[in-house]
Amino acid sequence: MNRFGSRIQFGLGGGLTPVVKKLIIANFAIYVLEFLPLKMGGIFPLMDFFALRPDQVTHSMAFWQLGTYLFLHNPKPPFFHILFNMFTLWMFGGEVEHVLGSKKFLRFYLMCGVGAGMFYILFNWNSPIPVIGASGAIFGVLVAFAVFFPERIITLLLFFVLPVHLKAKHLVAIFIAITFFSSIQGQLSGVTSGVAYLAHLGGALVGYLLLRGDSVFAKFLREIRFRQEKKKIMQKQREQDNVRQKRAEIDRILDRINEVGYDKISDKEKEFLKKASEFLSREE
Repeated sequence: MNRFGSRIQFGLGGGLTPVVKKLIIANFAIYVLEFLPLKMGGIFPLMDFFALRPDQVTHSMAFWQLGTYLFLHNPKPPFFHILFNMFTLWMFGGEVEHVLGSKKFLRFYLMCGVGAGMFYILFNWNSPIPVIGASGAIFGVLVAFAVFFPERIITLLLFFVLPVHLKAKHLVAIFIAITFFSSIQGQLSGVTSGVAYLAHLGGALVGYLLLRGDSVFAKFLREIRFRQEKKKIMQKQREQDNVRQKRAEIDRILDRINEVGYDKISDKEKEFLKKASEFLSREE
């Protein structure tokens, strides 16, 4: 079967790769730790310590929150937050793990999550509002899937009834576009939706840079080297033009000396002849 041309349809089934399986188990296990105190009328006592709070990271150096917030989800019903994230990880993460290998996939997942948190903090430097959830890392996985399988056809059930067929690259592009415009709308309106759209965008950006960053960075370096070489060539050309101009002026003055004698040329010409001769001797 051509894995790049096969179709994915949302529904039950499919195997779990090792890291995807462990990530799902870890997320649900931690979710239970959050949910049980809430069920008993209390609150999750470690939420304040492990959720990502930009002001605590920037002012109190709570850097561990950049990694721990990934495994926290809203414990209050409905449970769409964790269910959607884990469902998406199950649907797309296995394919990406097959391509990258388990160790690289885990590193990729965590780096996308941490990068998403850093991207969010960049625009919310002093915010005390906590951010939780694996969505930033999940967006990185979605981008990886689109990079590895851009032509893969994915079937969605619109309103759970109408089947819609989209290529992976188009589906992920739509997700990112919706997230981007939702973020812009929230910023302009000043109304918070409770969704950290910037973290989602940050995870997508970090995921792309991790996969394509080498080529982009190499292209950037090539462009810098090209400009430097071009600058050197132009500088060399100007120096050569300057030498040619001086030699031409020296030849003119020497011809004049042959005609009228050295004593008859101007002091300015004598000074130029002296300095130009010294300059050319250094060049040679």
